[in-house]
Amino acid sequence: MAYFDRVQDVSITSGTGALTLSGTAALGYQTFASAFAVNDSISYAITDATSGAWESGIGYLSASTTLVRNQCLQSSNAGAFVNFAANSKTVFCTLPATTATDNGLSLALRMGIMGV
Repeated sequence: MAYFDRVQDVSITSGTGALTLSGTAALGYQTFASAFAVNDSISYAITDATSGAWESGIGYLSASTTLVRNQCLQSSNAGAFVNFAANSKTVFCTLPATTATDNGLSLALRMGIMGV
């Protein structure tokens, strides 16, 4: 799985399939194609400010501006892929809670072992 900071794009693709990204990064961000190679596994999130729908999952770029949605991890559609409308959606790279690991750091902090 590849991760990069500040990767964000927009899409107006509708449905539950692959998204066509605009290929233009939001101000202060980089495009998916500039951060990832074709076929890199990517942890993504999609938000639709118009409807409030959202999704996080695992996918990959099949081309520089095509994000294939492989696995839905969580969503506003009861954990299934969201059937997005053809309006503007924000698409970004993220580290979803389901893939994050703690390695005991928070427990050590809660117990005061780290001197905090």
